[in-house]
Amino acid sequence: MTVTVLFSARPALWPVYEPLLTKGLTKAGLEFRLGTEFDPDQVDYVVYAPNGGLLDFTPYTRLKAVLSLWAGVESIADNETLTVPLARMVDHGLTQGMTEWVVGHVLRYHLGMDRHITVQDGIWTPDAPPLAPERQVCVLGLGALGEACARALASLGFDVTGWSRTAKDIPGITCLHGEDGQRAALSRSEIVVLLLPDTPATEHILNAETLDLLPKGACIINPGRGPLIDDDALLAALNKGQIGHATLDVFRVEPLPADHPYWAHPNVTVTPHIASETRPTTAAQVICENVRRGEADEPFLHLVDRSLGY
Repeated sequence: MTVTVLFSARPALWPVYEPLLTKGLTKAGLEFRLGTEFDPDQVDYVVYAPNGGLLDFTPYTRLKAVLSLWAGVESIADNETLTVPLARMVDHGLTQGMTEWVVGHVLRYHLGMDRHITVQDGIWTPDAPPLAPERQVCVLGLGALGEACARALASLGFDVTGWSRTAKDIPGITCLHGEDGQRAALSRSEIVVLLLPDTPATEHILNAETLDLLPKGACIINPGRGPLIDDDALLAALNKGQIGHATLDVFRVEPLPADHPYWAHPNVTVTPHIASETRPTTAAQVICENVRRGEADEPFLHLVDRSLGY
């Protein structure tokens, strides 16, 4: 039987993904039709990104699964017209990119690189930083990306605490969960990395109260989702010195408006949503494997729990 795969994403991505998906589906031994336009009642799988414009899945009566090109699925997880399995993107290229970015910025804070790069006052101050085991780092969110970053930091010797909404057990990481666990994790952490999904339960997880739990002068790194942080509370904490510095890669509105206070704040580093992105080569492999699994009646990879939103 011929499988019909609809590519619904930003049109500029089609020339990139078409040969990769063709190669992967062929390698999987499938007979298939792959394209950007089909009658909805003929489609078996949708390769999906929110910028493709597809909102109503009701006409897709033969649909078996929606396979997201994005790790974040908050824009589709609550779509009431979507009644088939939804898989989010988890691929080793995206994970590698995120791990490199997070480790780089943790080391930047740990080693005090900003101070040594920007301060050229002719004063010789040989104040070496502590070693990694003396630096306490917290990773909020222990999904695929959070776990990978926590493991990489622990492998460098950092004292890593990971927090998640549900219990996790990761060798080498102090894993905490629940409200009490969150307070304990934050209260001991000099560097906090946010890698949680954007859900009603995680919005403003860093707010005036939780920011005050951190040791004075702590640093924030957010490559996760913009709504995880109460922006007004973070700016207030920065202004009073409770938070020493923040490196932010994601925002509620992107691109970040030119008049946003983050741009001009001396203790904020803005990066333009570059911590990690889907790599077409590896992402196409994940998509093709899930189509193969669907046709072989095997469980899909990386299914979203629609009740949790991730």
